[in-house]
Amino acid sequence: MPEFKISAVLEGHGDDVRAVAFPNSKALFSASRDATVRLWKLISSPPPTYDYTIVAHGSAYINALAYYPPTADYPEGLVLAGGQDTIIEARQPSKTGTDNADAMLLGHAHTISALDVCPEGGWVVSGSWDSTARLWRVGKWESEVVLEGHQGTVWAVLAYDKNTIITGCADKLIRIFNTSGKLLNTIKDSRDIVRALCKLPPSHPTGAQFAAASNDGVIRLFTLQGDLVRELYGHESFIYSLAALPSGELVSAGEDRTVRVWDGTQCVQTITHPAISVWSVAACQESGDIVTGASDRVTRVFTRAADRQASAEVVQQFETAVKESAIPQQQVGNVNKEKLPGPEFLQQKSGTKDGQVQMIHEANGSVTAHTWSAALGKWEAVGTVVDAAGSSGRKTEYLGQDYDFVFDVDVEDGKPALKLPYNLSQNPYEAATKFIGDNELPMSYLDQVAQFIVQNTQGATLGQPSQEPNTGGDAWGSDRRYRPGDATAQQPAIPESRPKVLPQKDYLSIRTANLKVIARKLQELNDKLVADGAKDVSLSPSELETVITLCNEIETSNVLKDSPTVEAGVVLLFKIATVWPAANRLPGLDLLRLFAAATPLTATSDYSGKDLISGLQESGVFDAPVNVNNAMLSVRLLANLFETEAGRQLVIERFDQVIAAIKGCLTNSGPSPNRNLTIAIATLYINIAVYSTSEGRSSSLESSQRGLVLLEELTRLLTGEKDSEAVYRSLVALGTLVKELEDEVRSAAKEVFNIGGITQTVLSSGLGKEPRIKGIIGEIKASLS
Repeated sequence: MPEFKISAVLEGHGDDVRAVAFPNSKALFSASRDATVRLWKLISSPPPTYDYTIVAHGSAYINALAYYPPTADYPEGLVLAGGQDTIIEARQPSKTGTDNADAMLLGHAHTISALDVCPEGGWVVSGSWDSTARLWRVGKWESEVVLEGHQGTVWAVLAYDKNTIITGCADKLIRIFNTSGKLLNTIKDSRDIVRALCKLPPSHPTGAQFAAASNDGVIRLFTLQGDLVRELYGHESFIYSLAALPSGELVSAGEDRTVRVWDGTQCVQTITHPAISVWSVAACQESGDIVTGASDRVTRVFTRAADRQASAEVVQQFETAVKESAIPQQQVGNVNKEKLPGPEFLQQKSGTKDGQVQMIHEANGSVTAHTWSAALGKWEAVGTVVDAAGSSGRKTEYLGQDYDFVFDVDVEDGKPALKLPYNLSQNPYEAATKFIGDNELPMSYLDQVAQFIVQNTQGATLGQPSQEPNTGGDAWGSDRRYRPGDATAQQPAIPESRPKVLPQKDYLSIRTANLKVIARKLQELNDKLVADGAKDVSLSPSELETVITLCNEIETSNVLKDSPTVEAGVVLLFKIATVWPAANRLPGLDLLRLFAAATPLTATSDYSGKDLISGLQESGVFDAPVNVNNAMLSVRLLANLFETEAGRQLVIERFDQVIAAIKGCLTNSGPSPNRNLTIAIATLYINIAVYSTSEGRSSSLESSQRGLVLLEELTRLLTGEKDSEAVYRSLVALGTLVKELEDEVRSAAKEVFNIGGITQTVLSSGLGKEPRIKGIIGEIKASLS
């Protein structure tokens, strides 16, 4: 059997490609943490060339993907996708991200982690971080059966046949259910968290019926009766995905940067990727080709057919990328380079199995990695071993190993902090999963730990509410509760039949929150301050009761009636947000952000002789080093102030101060600011643009001057921004200003800020294919003409 070779390299996603599907030889799907699902269609061959359309565009990570083949009701079939917003969308492939979904599957209480389909039975099965799997009948689209009993995240689901469902769980168990929800068997032979499942063909030489892969890097083959038939060793880290080829072979993908092809029990090929993780692999049953999704944001197709291989240039580029890729030292363990063989070893010794890794001490002192290709009979270079990327060279030792960071993480008051070791070149989710497993913590902490690592929030404490924008809510982050597919609350977009977006007329607020969690966390942190003797900054019992009472009131109503109690509560929240230790301010800022939209007292109260904005800025929230969550919530607070007249007046009175603070915050956030922060800034700029072109037009000179300053900041924000939501909101603000400014100001702005050039750059980027972005750029161009 010939080896797989690179067939196509598909670039376009803005973040990790977490899931792939390969329904036929002419099309494939990919889903990403950039919140999009993309359909890649083969447009020419040879060499294979693809173009993509965005089928779905959500507001949060998309982790799981499946394709349901065509039916009479859905002649194109359905692509199903789910992720962080807990919703599973079903769409026919010809639809775009601005079209209504064919179905919305609502029922899971946490992130969707797995999807599979059973065309013979007419159902879909999903797995979630909420410790359940659910069966959904196609056409009815309701949760018909809930498969319960899991003691952790359901990482994998397998529609084995029309009567049988298999699940793999973080509790290290494999469960077999019938479609009525009855538990038929529990398999305990998996030694670690089960991450992937795959049905094996009846002809598999071992007689096993399905495969399961775990975090221990082992693939285990089982019968439905629960017998462990064989274990396949080769991967050196977590295995995330499994697929079966039409030839009967098995394909696996994992954290060791490889995809491996298994013939029976033998690894016959190892495909190394220039990435940290290969998250997903899928096989085309028509062609036998495979597609992978990886952490480097790239989707790749591999083939055994010579006529479907990529051009010589693409092949060379891929091979060079693999050879030149940096391998984090912790991926290969402690290496004593002085005891490693030199380059002559590669000519003198053969490998013992495909995928075997050999380290070589090069003449220049570096260490390179090579894998044995059994098919080619030679060693192939797969990268250079390096210290943690971005390391300053200053390491912290923990349990005998050096790390870039060793964080103290408080999980429970009164108990010592847990140690979270991390190197910058690690995958945050790998480090988070290991931390949770080592300390026997609930898997529900996974996203919080991973986000803590990503954002490098010093001293953050588990239990803080997730600050990922709009999770499960309106794509604008407001209380309209937008769901893709709900035409009455559809996000603005402008294909020909839809109304124009510009100018934006309404103020936007970001109110999504879990008040019970925030209030509980606030109480925990206050108790800790009291226990530590910091009574000068902590709240007294009566003050704490005031805040908790107001939290309950704001949960039942978006508006608080003005009263001395509300004013006192606002002042207390300001104290928490500006005086408490920076690592503990998050609950106070989050609540103050909600109060800003709920009562004008947030804008008018006296804060120890300062106004709200001056007090916030003086607290250092926008200064280096920027605490991203604190800064992001402070900007959301400023945006929410536009919900009241008093709040609008305060922002406009302090306009220069606000702009200076935002500029400083972006400068202090480094070359790639956090997307949540840039989305919040773009939302604030929309509200300033709406004010300047509506009630703020009473003074045309002042309004025009403010508009020109804002245009300058928007063009700066758009330059180099990669997040589509931040770009879209920035374009809404920019377009509103351009459309509504006085003619002479608009003409000057066109020349000074090169708005046409900025929009053309966005249009020609990957983001330019999104219908909503393409449409609003069209409106801006029309305003400039």
